[in-house]
Amino acid sequence: MFKSRIIYPTLPGRKSSPLDFRVYKEGRWWMNIDHWLEEVYMPGKLKMITAMLIFGSIGLFVKNIHLSSSEIALFRGIIGSIFLFVASFVLRKKIRFHTSKKNIALLILSGGAIGFNWIFLFEAYRYTTISNATLSYYFAPIFVMILAPLILKEKLTWMKVTSIVSAMVGLFLIVGTDSGAGEGYDHVTGIMYGLLAAAFYASVILMNKFIKNLPDYEMTVAQLSLASLVLLPYVFLNETINIGSLDGKSILFMIIVGIIHTGLAYVLYFSALKELNGHTIAIFSYIDPISSVIMAAIFLGEGMSFVQMIGGILILGSTYLSERKTISFSANSKK
Repeated sequence: MFKSRIIYPTLPGRKSSPLDFRVYKEGRWWMNIDHWLEEVYMPGKLKMITAMLIFGSIGLFVKNIHLSSSEIALFRGIIGSIFLFVASFVLRKKIRFHTSKKNIALLILSGGAIGFNWIFLFEAYRYTTISNATLSYYFAPIFVMILAPLILKEKLTWMKVTSIVSAMVGLFLIVGTDSGAGEGYDHVTGIMYGLLAAAFYASVILMNKFIKNLPDYEMTVAQLSLASLVLLPYVFLNETINIGSLDGKSILFMIIVGIIHTGLAYVLYFSALKELNGHTIAIFSYIDPISSVIMAAIFLGEGMSFVQMIGGILILGSTYLSERKTISFSANSKK
């Protein structure tokens, strides 16, 4: 944020007022919205909880958008990028995009990976329940643990091996059990799509390790924009886009996915990262999959068998162990 001059300093015993966060810049007074949100209305924990609940609800909306998965991913990237650029202007965040050639190459590759990660995740929602898709998607940190010794030269400890084995057992329990949730599902295919999405998600996490001297917010804006650019030719070559044939609900839900689930959720997420410690962030991140399962049960009537619940606990527990000491703060690794 830019340097600010507070008009009315907060006096002892007086609660903060929105007027306390006006700032003088370039010959006029501005409302310092970033500071206003941070200090008055939304503390860090509330912002993180809100962001995770938003991420957790995305499957409910995607399932009701009558577009192909690649089209949804494209429009999500476009709408979300526009929102973040506008938010950058409103919050007075400068986006420089001056970076090294190595970073540019990695941003293009990771942007493409984010786009295809979305496509496979949205396909998972179509073929299986939101619960199965979400839990298989959370296999990504396990992929990172498997690849880290080769790519990042990290040591494979007994704790990591235990986490990998536990996650695989959990996945087997989910795949090998019929939850009886709805007809017309192909759960194995859906879970395979979820694992493909997780693999692309894992590749983004690993590539982000090599992107240097670029703030997280700028990196996310760049990657979302590049995801849209990469998906654009793919969608036009493989799909016949006909926006005019969409019903009102699909259009509304697509706008919500772009603005709320991509733009607003990422703004809240990054703002919360500045205020919370790593352990708190790791704990709160599990609101996403847990709320996803609960909302799918409430609004879609999706259920899980007891054995599948045990499998989900094993996967999420293994993921927590893998993230306890190494926590990624990039929002584009979220849904």
